[in-house]
Amino acid sequence: MNAMTTRETQAVDAALTRFRGEEGALLPVLHAVQDTLGYIPKQATPALAHAFNLSRAEIHGVITYYHHFRQTAPAQHRLALCQAEACQARGSRALTATAEAATGCRLGEHSDDNRWSLEPVYCLGLCASGPALELDGKLHARLTPERLEALIRHKELS
Repeated sequence: MNAMTTRETQAVDAALTRFRGEEGALLPVLHAVQDTLGYIPKQATPALAHAFNLSRAEIHGVITYYHHFRQTAPAQHRLALCQAEACQARGSRALTATAEAATGCRLGEHSDDNRWSLEPVYCLGLCASGPALELDGKLHARLTPERLEALIRHKELS
């Protein structure tokens, strides 16, 4: 496993220092690291395990359990497509196919240039107005493939 970069090491050390001595600090530390870097480096697992007197498997389990945490640098644009039943009934599968074609990556992956990531989500709270997605933190509902293509084109130009 590669060593952490200086920036990654500093982010992990700062988070551990900030929450040192607090009970139940693992999640706040993970959030702090991700807030700083945009992800939690896989290489941070041993340091976190040591700091919390947990196994590497336990740290990995917490990071991978919560969909919010990621272990790789985020893509420039994050497109989270609802795959729940209500959105499927309203056309989310067609939106997923459109998104895959327009971004050059499949659901659950990043594009080769790391410009796009397509992530499945299973509820955005817009069930009555689906199909829905979240693009760079902004919710969109009642989408059609044409509206989605327009959103993607707009992001490509920005």
